[in-house]
Amino acid sequence: MTILKNRPMQGLYLVTPDWDDTDCLLAVTGTALAAGAALVQYRHKSASPSLRVQQATALLALCRRYGRPLVINDHLDLCRDLDADGVHLGGTDAPVARARALLGPGKIVGASCYGELKLAEAAEQAGASYVAFGGFYPSPVKKYTFVTPPELIDVWRSRVALPMVVIGGMTPHNAAPLVARGASMVAAITSVYGADDPDAAVRAFCALFGRDEPTMAE
Repeated sequence: MTILKNRPMQGLYLVTPDWDDTDCLLAVTGTALAAGAALVQYRHKSASPSLRVQQATALLALCRRYGRPLVINDHLDLCRDLDADGVHLGGTDAPVARARALLGPGKIVGASCYGELKLAEAAEQAGASYVAFGGFYPSPVKKYTFVTPPELIDVWRSRVALPMVVIGGMTPHNAAPLVARGASMVAAITSVYGADDPDAAVRAFCALFGRDEPTMAE
């Protein structure tokens, strides 16, 4: 079951850090969801298979409490086994068409397109739910060998009919002009998980979209 299928993809797209401490990961993620994060992507590139299952299972339960989707970075089988809400695929991961065929029409399938409109157009034709562009700014997590120009958002709006996530070194300040250009969602890791006040950080991101998201936890 995919959470909130009719809900627009807009707002803060929260990406988890490579934390082995599951309790700490859940605590900050819960704070972010309560503050209005719209979607969570579980991404832990160095996790063992057992830790990945443990953390993804716990995050899925947490996201269910708040009525927000959880997508899994790369691992199609994990998404299917847990009945998570979808996957996010990078350029070297499984093809979008394969993910769509495996997961079915009701799941979210996101695709990293870096700075290439052709990749976004191909992802749309293959059944992607959204596309992600970046990095727009230097990132403390991922080292990009290119810089995605903000003008790409203008071209995307005229050529690709999918929601767009902007990634790469995002803060509420530097994400603002990208949202003003029409970006659908802003992906953040360090700006939330490394913040002194994650609640305030998330609310600052949400304010870019004019939203003050209520909590839905019991």
